[in-house]
Amino acid sequence: MTTNFWKDLPKPFFALAPMADVTDAAFRRIIAKYSKWGGQDVIDREGKFTRPKATAVGGPDVMWTEFVSADGLVLAPEAGKKKILKDLEYSESERPIVAQLFGSRPENMEKAAALCASLGFDGVDINMGCPDKTIEKQKAGAAMIKNPELAREVILAAKRGAPHLPISVKTRLGYNKDEIETWLPHLLSCDLAAVVIHARTRKEMSSVPARWERIKRAVEIRDASGKDTLIIGNGDVEDLESGKLKVEETGCDGVMLGRGIFGNPWLFSGLHQRSDLKECLNVLIEHTKLFEELLGGIKNFSIMKKHYKAYVDGFSSAKELRMKLMEAKNAREVESIVQDFIKAI
Repeated sequence: MTTNFWKDLPKPFFALAPMADVTDAAFRRIIAKYSKWGGQDVIDREGKFTRPKATAVGGPDVMWTEFVSADGLVLAPEAGKKKILKDLEYSESERPIVAQLFGSRPENMEKAAALCASLGFDGVDINMGCPDKTIEKQKAGAAMIKNPELAREVILAAKRGAPHLPISVKTRLGYNKDEIETWLPHLLSCDLAAVVIHARTRKEMSSVPARWERIKRAVEIRDASGKDTLIIGNGDVEDLESGKLKVEETGCDGVMLGRGIFGNPWLFSGLHQRSDLKECLNVLIEHTKLFEELLGGIKNFSIMKKHYKAYVDGFSSAKELRMKLMEAKNAREVESIVQDFIKAI
């Protein structure tokens, strides 16, 4: 029996976008912890944010892993496979959690989807939108848009591999031009649980504003098809409020948020801004320790430094603190630098 968690989600729902070397196991766990609360902000007399107690709601309604190579999961030697599997590590606090895969070989996609099912994921998503050239050389990512029949074979292979899990696709409006009128019906014919549409073409990358009027058109195409596939819009959504406006304008079922999460694991809690500075810096320390605990020896510590640029921003002495953190080599050094800064403010 297929278990489709998508049908149980409230509408509109808000999902965390998969971003390579950003939304890894450590950061997702931090997001799950600090975004899962509800209620209104309370500001005390000192101007600090406090939160109502006994509130454990909120958070992303769906989380995605970073994208993982289906070929790698199947063909890599044991040591390499162990490294790749780190990208599929998750905690119960992140549910529902979707494993995102990329690849163009149906036989490997089938085996990789089966592995994801055995690991207990709630769903499998196939990346058909990544513009990275190394991914496209494998005929995967956005290159799938140019080969609809191969895309269908890959989707059907994932369904065979994980017959009890809902299969979704994350894609774009088209490759060199807007092809939503033909590309989306092709995907809908595969009876997907959901389609995430980044409202730009591959050629446009992120150089133009996301065209949300095309998400509205995607909803119309879905409705006319008689399918119950959910349409999720993606692109230029900074917070939940702007996401809700996009839903009102387009009629899409959900919205995916990405870049707004940098330095702000509170994003999905409904906060319009981060918490007070000391709490933010303490979360930076916690995030760093968790990264080292979960991914140390697997991922380069320098990956954390892109997060420091976002956490340490918008206050006096931010530049000086950032410069010190960029020189840090491990979590212990980061904690020492940040604690010294906190003592001085």
